Amino acid sequence: MNDQVLFELKGISKSFVKGKQEISIFKNLNMSINKGDFLAIMGPSGSGKTTLLNMLGGVDQPTKGDLLFGGDNISRYSESKLAQWRADHVGFIFQFYNLMPMLTAARNVELPLLLKNLNRSQRKKSIETALKLVGLEERAKHIPAELSGGQQQRVAIARAIVSDPDILLCDEPTGDLDRKTAVEILEILQLLNSEFNKTLVMVTHDPEAAKYASQTLHLDKGEFVEQELAV
Repeated sequence: MNDQVLFELKGISKSFVKGKQEISIFKNLNMSINKGDFLAIMGPSGSGKTTLLNMLGGVDQPTKGDLLFGGDNISRYSESKLAQWRADHVGFIFQFYNLMPMLTAARNVELPLLLKNLNRSQRKKSIETALKLVGLEERAKHIPAELSGGQQQRVAIARAIVSDPDILLCDEPTGDLDRKTAVEILEILQLLNSEFNKTLVMVTHDPEAAKYASQTLHLDKGEFVEQELAV
């Protein structure tokens, strides 16, 4: 396998049963994600965007097919092995931040590190680095209610990157923000990609957000129907 290929989806099918009806989301879906890619995935509601993101993050498993990460077939992993794989390799960024309301920004960022074999001083250094990268080092002791939506999303980004994952999965990361704040968040994501060589996959409904990616993939009825390079 090409050393640059991080993820490879081979013949992925995904369906679920609703009542007596089997509903198919994907049939024989194939795609590759290279190290350092910044992909935007667009498509109408129900096209499978979030399901695809969940499969890439090991949250959901395909019904059929192989999901290869660095050549290893993670679709064959046990739940416990998959949980450890997620902790080691994946950072998630959500539309509504998913911060713990009673924890400070620093403590929210620390959460992924609790799964690592790090001492307190190592965790503290990683937290400070992540918050500084998103420009929030001075708000480390504030709880989410004391932060704006954009600041909360910056905390969420810091939490996603604090354990230095291989891939960041972003589900509508600017969907709850005004345009000016959305641009600030997208510029951070672009910086993580260009300066730190992070691989990003971003689901978005917003064509303006998609322009920050290096490539846009269009999903419709579980298939990639178009592919275009960002200008």
